[in-house]
Amino acid sequence: MSDQTKRPEIISPWDTTKDSNVDAWEQKRRLAAAMRLVMERLVPSNAPADQLQRAAEGLERYAEALKEHPRLKNIHGHPESAISGDVGAFFDQSPFIGLANPLAPPIVIGKAGKHKAVAKVTFGSAYEGAPGCVHGGFVAGAFDEVLGYVNALSGQGGMTGRLTIHFRSPTPLHTELFFEAEILRIEGRKIFTEGKLYAGERLCAEADGLFISVGLEKFQELLKQREELEKSRA
Repeated sequence: MSDQTKRPEIISPWDTTKDSNVDAWEQKRRLAAAMRLVMERLVPSNAPADQLQRAAEGLERYAEALKEHPRLKNIHGHPESAISGDVGAFFDQSPFIGLANPLAPPIVIGKAGKHKAVAKVTFGSAYEGAPGCVHGGFVAGAFDEVLGYVNALSGQGGMTGRLTIHFRSPTPLHTELFFEAEILRIEGRKIFTEGKLYAGERLCAEADGLFISVGLEKFQELLKQREELEKSRA
């Protein structure tokens, strides 16, 4: 591992203006960022019950108000990079890199070579497992997203077939973390990847991922299934 001062600048490649209704998406990003801040401050908060009650009631009212608006008929772009086959697609709703998704930390990923990528992320209090450490499940999820991005550099949309995480040392909260990832080889529909996660120069975890390339018809089938699920929630 080279000195961290030599790490390349990470520039997210997707064009956030690809979809229409940009103003609404910018406000959606703003709202998601505010919700992330609420989660970050709520988890360790010792606020009194009356303040928490007022905040909860306000959020409940807004949740009800959102029901009055039509649901998106289609996800704008892709929910994750692995299935897109295009690292320049629109990922604002991703649970790990989506700026319009309050669940996302979010991770910033950029291309570092033909089949290589780098990423950075800072996990806050909402992601805590052991005291002061990122929960291992979120470490695994982050690797799935980063390795999925590398998979997309093959030009083939795919899904995770296997993900193995090797935890080497505790992954700290409130610290900028860095990922390095690459495609090892491609065998037909199978794309083999690996990645490493660092806090400074300290190796926190390593991962091996196998992604299986799937055709457009499979994604169309999944979209139909999602539509049926959405109808059941209407």
